[in-house]
Amino acid sequence: MSVLRFHAIKASLSRKPIHIKEEKKRSEIFGENVFNEQTMRQYLTKDAFLGVMNAVEHGTKINRNVADQVAVSMKDWALAKGVTHYTHWFQPLTGSTAEKHDAFFETVSDGVAIEKFDGGQLVQQEPDASSFPSGGIRNTFEARGYTAWDPSSPAFIYGTTLCIPTIFVAYTGEALDYKTPLLRALNAVDNAATDVCKYFDKNVKKVYASLGWEQEYFLVDKLLAASRPDIILTGRTLLGHSSAKGQQLDDHYFGAIPNRALNFMRDLEHECMLLGIPAKTRHNEVAPNQFELAPIFEEANLAVDHNSLLVDVIGRVASRHNFKVLLHEKPFSGMNGSGKHNNWSLSTDTGVNLLSPGKTPMSNLQFLTFFVNTIKAVHTHEALLRASVASASNDHRLGANEAPPAIMSVFIGQQLTKVLEELQGVTKGKLSPEEKTELKLNVIGKIPDVLLDNTDRNRTSPFAFTGNKFEFRAVGSTANCGNPMTILNTIVAKQLKDFKVEVDKLIDTKGLKKDEAVFNVLREYIKSCKTILFEGNGYGEAWETEAKKRGLSNNKTTPEALKAKISKQTIDLFKEMNVMSEIETRARYEIEMEAYIKHIQIEGRVLGDIALNHIVPTAVKYQNTLIENVKGLKEIFDKSFKTVAKEQINLIEQISAHIEGINTHVNKMVDARKKANKIEKMEDKAVAYCNDVKPLFENIRYHCDKLELLVDDEIWPLTKYRELLFTR
Repeated sequence: MSVLRFHAIKASLSRKPIHIKEEKKRSEIFGENVFNEQTMRQYLTKDAFLGVMNAVEHGTKINRNVADQVAVSMKDWALAKGVTHYTHWFQPLTGSTAEKHDAFFETVSDGVAIEKFDGGQLVQQEPDASSFPSGGIRNTFEARGYTAWDPSSPAFIYGTTLCIPTIFVAYTGEALDYKTPLLRALNAVDNAATDVCKYFDKNVKKVYASLGWEQEYFLVDKLLAASRPDIILTGRTLLGHSSAKGQQLDDHYFGAIPNRALNFMRDLEHECMLLGIPAKTRHNEVAPNQFELAPIFEEANLAVDHNSLLVDVIGRVASRHNFKVLLHEKPFSGMNGSGKHNNWSLSTDTGVNLLSPGKTPMSNLQFLTFFVNTIKAVHTHEALLRASVASASNDHRLGANEAPPAIMSVFIGQQLTKVLEELQGVTKGKLSPEEKTELKLNVIGKIPDVLLDNTDRNRTSPFAFTGNKFEFRAVGSTANCGNPMTILNTIVAKQLKDFKVEVDKLIDTKGLKKDEAVFNVLREYIKSCKTILFEGNGYGEAWETEAKKRGLSNNKTTPEALKAKISKQTIDLFKEMNVMSEIETRARYEIEMEAYIKHIQIEGRVLGDIALNHIVPTAVKYQNTLIENVKGLKEIFDKSFKTVAKEQINLIEQISAHIEGINTHVNKMVDARKKANKIEKMEDKAVAYCNDVKPLFENIRYHCDKLELLVDDEIWPLTKYRELLFTR
């Protein structure tokens, strides 16, 4: 066993859990480090408080006087908690968060210093934009970019820094982050959904998109992870033979949480409470050392911010407990991967969940309206929805019999399917009083009972209705939720906008009653989008064949999937809904395609290094030991030594074959990478990395993993799966 591996395992086995003592109820500390509404009421003047709340609820502009008051109050609150710095906290298109810390400290004349923070510093900052991905929006030598305060997401204290959530835009105004398009999409769905809600309740003035994410992750010992260059540099194991025991007994799922992991979770949840992240659920996931954290639903913008913040917090807390958190979608081959299910719904300012039926036929008709329109939106833009979850890491997970397939479909259950079939049979045009009664009482009126009994779920569906929300199961564990949430809310906003136009037209030109017009439009939608509904096994080959017949896309790789992001339909969609300009849309396509190339490139270089500089020398070293053994046997047994040393000679030959296989395929991979790097067109380069470079990884891995079974465990250089997954 290598010295590094030996000491890492020894340290891991000797670790004692860090016990966390919780002295207060979680409800007492929730949001303690957040400049939320409760805190603002204590620190702000009435005018300043109303100014901020109007900006949050109605999008009104905050004037400089109010901004100054808010800044001073934020500073006083933060200083009282030991804060020394502030930062504009934003989410650039790197997939992680970014921050530049500035001290409140400033000098004035005669060597006197003060603590200063004013409205100008609160509202806008100017970080260097040159080194962030821009997709051609900015030249490298054009450094100026702006961060601007987002008052709808409250400031918070992390460590000794006041963090102010902001958007990030170029000097020329284009969005350079995930938050700006998300805010626009949320505004679009608010406007469109509110207009439709007025068919049913004229008191509705605002509709909120809500999000409840479920974050899956792996925990491995920090020193064991440090002994693996692939984990440190790529977030996953690029090689490693499967452990004799893995997840096949299903004994980890929902099992008792190990003490060390439980103490980590308690510490993490404590940090979440302070930061206002409403962590609710924790449990063991399917694979050994895999876990999940899920919060209570929040408004989508805040939920996205909280998930982005959690990704940073979870790593820091894990380090305190001598863990390494793996958020990669597929850190271990042959084991369950990690996702980030996005549970999405729409709610009104009157407290109604639009995807939950009510007690009256009218409220149930409202439910059906938003239910069917969401299905129609997914049907129309299924390829774009698939593109929203495309990444090099998520390609390992989608369709791998542990996550939804790359084919987008909607699962609603047999009973709701029957309801839609009955609605489809409704007479077109004006309804007789008898038909209205039949429809409202015997079809629409039964929906609450249908949902009450419709508790089954389909884990193979990428977009499933689960009672009062849709669960978008295809989102990867490393993803920023802002990307899929921007797309989902945009396509639903567009669909609701079109729906209202069609309903109003029937009312104005055909003289139909409002509910009759709604029924007629929904009826046609149900007919037109039946192909997106699927109740069966999404993992089966039969579904691929059936989906092709239905005309559904099946983009299995990121280069294929991302093309939908620059289709004419997508560009027109984002422009019409004022979510992104064509420049912003194309920029994101360039950024995501380039990120795909770089991820595969990095993995190839790391794999080549490990194979040639770690695995091959170790194999040669062991082979030399065997050769010395055979030489000794020859001296002893002379002519019969070949019989006596048969197994050793066979082992030497196997090792030679695998060493040759490694060298051959590493050389092929390097050549393929060099050829790909010479390709100028981004799309063609991505395809080359996908089709020519990436497939060679498995060939290299095959020979490395075979050597792991042949070479003496005492000298094997890399921590093995059984040690990473089962060492507590």
